Amino acid sequence: MAPRRDGLATRARLLDAACDVFAEKGYRGARLADICRRAGANIAAVNYHFGDKASLYVEAWKYAFRKDLEEGPLVSELLPPRERFAHLIRHLLLNFVKKSRHGQFTRLYFQELANPTGLIQDALQQLLEPRRRFLLNLLSELTSLPMDDEGLLFSELSVINQCRAVFTARREDLEYLLGRPFSDELIDRLADHIIRFSLGGLKAVALCPHWEDQSPSRPS
Repeated sequence: MAPRRDGLATRARLLDAACDVFAEKGYRGARLADICRRAGANIAAVNYHFGDKASLYVEAWKYAFRKDLEEGPLVSELLPPRERFAHLIRHLLLNFVKKSRHGQFTRLYFQELANPTGLIQDALQQLLEPRRRFLLNLLSELTSLPMDDEGLLFSELSVINQCRAVFTARREDLEYLLGRPFSDELIDRLADHIIRFSLGGLKAVALCPHWEDQSPSRPS
């Protein structure tokens, strides 16, 4: 069993090192030699465990994503939908604040935004899908709309991006926009606002899911 344990340990070291180097230098700037040096491994180990640099990059993304979100929200299915929704929003917002620009996945994410590789789209969608289905199911409960309804899908984008604002914006920009220093108390109030705002919007979508049919004509 020792050789297998050694192999798993080497693989984990390579993934940790790859996350850091790819996050620092991006995919194109990262060198396998740098990753191997940090991991205390050699190129043969990369070839054995991953095959090539592109495959290592994809696996590093998966590894960082799972580490970043391993503490998911513990939401009891016995709670009413509105309470489950409030719990989820608080978790998302606090998690975005906690991970802001410091975690491996966050840094990888911003590198990919700045210099897209096209390598991780399929893998990322597979990783996100279970969490996305969880949210869509909850929104469906709140609105009584089917999970593939366009209004529900738009609502998903609205909810997620309200929380993501604290993740993608610089701290000083948020403080400027909100007119006060960033604090736990401010985040708590922001969470309350997002919950109220979203529930109000979801109620409107549920009452009139196809409001655009009644809106003024768009300019040609």
